[in-house]
Amino acid sequence: MKWTTIAGITVWVVLITLYEWPKMNRNQNKEKAAFVILTAMGCLLAILLLFVPNIAGPTQMVTKFFKPLGKVLERNW
Repeated sequence: MKWTTIAGITVWVVLITLYEWPKMNRNQNKEKAAFVILTAMGCLLAILLLFVPNIAGPTQMVTKFFKPLGKVLERNW
């Protein structure tokens, strides 16, 4: 069942890419690179969430990363 969902995610990613790619000019290399990177990250995140649904979200990761830094800055001020 999960493999069909992965196939569905892949089909959507391909369809989005086929729709958006021709709209970009030939010399928009940075935009194309950003599109590929963000699309790949979104696809991988969707597949990862399929297998590990209780994974921490981006906000929780940022909080976990910056909380010690905030404590250090509070003591120094």
